[in-house]
Amino acid sequence: HFRGVTTVVTKLFHIVEPDLAFFGQKDAAQVAIIGRLVRDLQMAVEIVVCPIVRDPDGLAMSSRNTYLHPRQRKRALLLFRALDRVQQVFAQGETHAGKLIEAGKQVIAEEPSVQLDYLEIVNPETLDTLEIVSSSALVAGAVVVGTTRLIDNIVLARSG
Repeated sequence: HFRGVTTVVTKLFHIVEPDLAFFGQKDAAQVAIIGRLVRDLQMAVEIVVCPIVRDPDGLAMSSRNTYLHPRQRKRALLLFRALDRVQQVFAQGETHAGKLIEAGKQVIAEEPSVQLDYLEIVNPETLDTLEIVSSSALVAGAVVVGTTRLIDNIVLARSG
């Protein structure tokens, strides 16, 4: 999948020669891969990461949300609540990724009909899995609700 994306983006950047290119944070893996591509090929384009747009209840906006029935949509909120729980535990001082992930998994486990695909903490630039969160980190996850796979992520940051 990403090989095709990088090929298309490389061709586009060479043809258009943009100064700026905008990518959504929602697909954090794509942002990291495109950022690496631009650095590795020394392209003169600045990658601007646009924040995730969320519904008032926190659900990340996605065309896939239209596939969710009202009950499923409510269950889909568990992914954001799990990410938010990881952020809360991190803000309280926990830096061990395994413990942070477990806190998020406990939230998703509240609803057996929501299937966890993955929940991980990674370096936002390299996507390398982290064991200890000492600086910038991304907590990303995917769940399946009904037949719909949803992704979301947040950047871990301490308040204050």
